[in-house]
Amino acid sequence: MPSHGLKVLALSGGILLATQGCAAVGLSAFGAGAGVAGGTGTSYTLDSVAYRTFTMSSDDMRRATLSALKRMDIKVQTDEAAPDGRHFVAQAGDRAVDIELERLTARTTRMRVSVKHGWIFRDRATAGEIIAQTEHSVDLLPTVTQKGK
Repeated sequence: MPSHGLKVLALSGGILLATQGCAAVGLSAFGAGAGVAGGTGTSYTLDSVAYRTFTMSSDDMRRATLSALKRMDIKVQTDEAAPDGRHFVAQAGDRAVDIELERLTARTTRMRVSVKHGWIFRDRATAGEIIAQTEHSVDLLPTVTQKGK
């Protein structure tokens, strides 16, 4: 009768052989997802606040953000100057949107987006989409504006 250690070794080997193709599939899926996420440059905190740094002045970022919100039919309630940039409060259906544009340098601005759904829940997908749409608006800004500053 084989020992307990030999049974464990045989069982482990069988599992490894049976799942060897799954590892390749898992790694391929991970690689594809990492490529998509890596291309956007958007980062998230544990509480689903989205961040992205753009190589663009805070004035141009303001225009791009307002354009994106308008395209998404998100109603801007406040658009105020902050000590280091701009602060927006908006409404997207039953979600409260909070956007900060922080001027890092004359040509670099960090965007922070938080979307709250109710008192507790945060909507990470909508926050990420606001950043993606703002990036699209940045691409649509006149080239002269982007290079002139």
